[in-house]
Amino acid sequence: MKKFTTRFLRENNGVTAIEYALIAALVAVALAGTLTTFEGKLQAVFTSIGTALTPT
Repeated sequence: MKKFTTRFLRENNGVTAIEYALIAALVAVALAGTLTTFEGKLQAVFTSIGTALTPT
């Protein structure tokens, strides 16, 4: 049991995965906030692009 406990405490793969998950969640929240802030401008840009690409 002592070997298992020592090995478990040294193992850090799970901790690394949790850290990456937290970073990904933070990036997703920041991206969502940014896109919400610029929603009107982004919509105008994509509408402009769609209009320019539409054949006449």
